[in-house]
Amino acid sequence: MDTSIATLAKLVAPKLPLMLKDAVFHTLGLSQNSSKWDLRTELTVQLLRSFMNSTNPQPIGKIQRSTLRDPGVKGKLWVSKVEIPVPSEDDIRETLFKAIDDLREESQTYTKPSCVPVEAEWTGYRANAQKDSALPSMAEEEKYKLLMSETKSPATVLYFHGGAYYLCDPVTHRPLVSRLAKHSGGCFLSVRYRLAPQSAFPTQLLDALSAYLYLLQPPPGAFHEPIPASQIVLAGDSAGGNLAFGLLQLLLHLHRTSSSSNTPPTVSYHGKSVAIPLPAGIACNSPWLDLARACPSLEANAATDYLPPPSLSAAVHFPPDAIWPADPPRGDLLCEVSMLTHPLASPLAAPASDWRDSPPMLICCGEELLSDECAIVAGRAARQGVAVRWEQWEAMPHCFAQVLEGLVASRRCLEIWGEGMREMVEKSEGGKGLVTKGRWWAAKTLKESPLDVKGLGSEWSEEEVLGWMKAAREKRREGWEKEGKNLPKL
Repeated sequence: MDTSIATLAKLVAPKLPLMLKDAVFHTLGLSQNSSKWDLRTELTVQLLRSFMNSTNPQPIGKIQRSTLRDPGVKGKLWVSKVEIPVPSEDDIRETLFKAIDDLREESQTYTKPSCVPVEAEWTGYRANAQKDSALPSMAEEEKYKLLMSETKSPATVLYFHGGAYYLCDPVTHRPLVSRLAKHSGGCFLSVRYRLAPQSAFPTQLLDALSAYLYLLQPPPGAFHEPIPASQIVLAGDSAGGNLAFGLLQLLLHLHRTSSSSNTPPTVSYHGKSVAIPLPAGIACNSPWLDLARACPSLEANAATDYLPPPSLSAAVHFPPDAIWPADPPRGDLLCEVSMLTHPLASPLAAPASDWRDSPPMLICCGEELLSDECAIVAGRAARQGVAVRWEQWEAMPHCFAQVLEGLVASRRCLEIWGEGMREMVEKSEGGKGLVTKGRWWAAKTLKESPLDVKGLGSEWSEEEVLGWMKAAREKRREGWEKEGKNLPKL
């Protein structure tokens, strides 16, 4: 038996009685979501929930390693592996640290990371390949050329994978990125940013900025020519969406504080002064925009999600291992507790005015734990005049298009996500571009209802939301100190 199948069977076997009970209740119409979910969705969500809500979690290092295995490249995708070299100048680091310091409260602290080479994968759709077709054996540059020969759009998507910042890798997201490449017609650079808890904020943001500059001004040895910012879209899912929005907020801050309003800010990069224009747009699925975990939907939407709400997860702690607790200790996997409300770590903390002049946004989400934070950011941006596409699916859990692949709703979500990326770039190519539009998709029927994007999150003031976040931050700090500096489970 294949090792992965045997492992899966070992994990699922103890859950079979629970799954049988769930199936019976769903069939009889007795489960909470039987009118909105099909049987497969019911069983999948309940199974994921049983793992996520475990009161006896495995050590972080063991969980992390299980998500980093490379299954190889096969099927309808091209992959060309590259390494983004470290520039001789230190300007990238200093630019990032200055932005963090400009935006932080006096009490917020962080450790300054070093620059390291960042691995990434060019990924594209391979139309004529069969399901099990292996990637041809050839040089990485030749793979890149073949990948580019199949693109149908000038869109280049800088993609950041999800996984709560401590799980997953570009290898886990290859099938998803390939499908998005098909729908967008473009190519993707999927970044292997450094993971927590081994690397703390702002390490991941430094890697993301390095990748953006790599696209704009490729150093010697890169396969690609300079890519105009008007053809670059930032994208990601879950924690990757957090990183994409954090990078966008960083770029917006650099523009707000630039010495010239007529020219973009610059940075020294591999011997050149490189301009840093804003990208064509940002397109994210279920972005995690509040690391403090403070919004009402984190509890209110627990019935339609598999993620554990704070009321269940706060008392669960990971057992210690070689990578956690961190050294020196900190109260969150990703960052110092004080940084949970920094706008580059939690974009929800950015004032509405800081989204002014942003490029277009596309956000897809379900009726999930993170829906409030997504809605608040989308509404704030729309009220600042930003073109925002909002797509929300009734009763769907976090990142449903990835975990519930067989659903029509999931296929439609991926189509909208990928097509939106193309629309953002087409604006500079003579197309109409992405325009403000909001839709609510009804469960099962997928009947569309219009939503007022500018009204999203408007029932809560900025002060109220930031108050929630600061209260959650202090609660996390108190819990961390009380529990001997262990981490409440995410």
